[in-house]
Amino acid sequence: MVTVIAGPKGMGKTKQLIAMCNSASDKSSGSVVCIELGQKLKYDINHGARLIDSIPYDIKSYQVLRGFITGLYAGNYDISDIFIDSLYKVSGNSEPQECEKFLHWCETFGEENGINFIITISVGDADITEGMRKFMNRA
Repeated sequence: MVTVIAGPKGMGKTKQLIAMCNSASDKSSGSVVCIELGQKLKYDINHGARLIDSIPYDIKSYQVLRGFITGLYAGNYDISDIFIDSLYKVSGNSEPQECEKFLHWCETFGEENGINFIITISVGDADITEGMRKFMNRA
């Protein structure tokens, strides 16, 4: 399952992601991973989730992000939930068509491996494609 929390900057998307991540880490019998750019969530995500700063991994495209996620899963088959805060910043790409392709990849990969993806995107209504809408949970 893929859930996208989308809306303009400052609408509380990250707060919603934090609450969902902490809830998942309390309830899940698997591993919970949260990927962010920088370390701003360091004190907000509880210690039951693995918080990953994407900066040292030099992720600059959706292709690299897919490889990164696949590598995380290859190293830990117990991952049940992957949270990504600010997808456009983490991927280095704010092209809506590329984002849509990535979300569809997450859906397929998640279904094949039993992983839930929860992703925040700072985006205005004009930049949301129809393919992205099916995943939307508006903030």
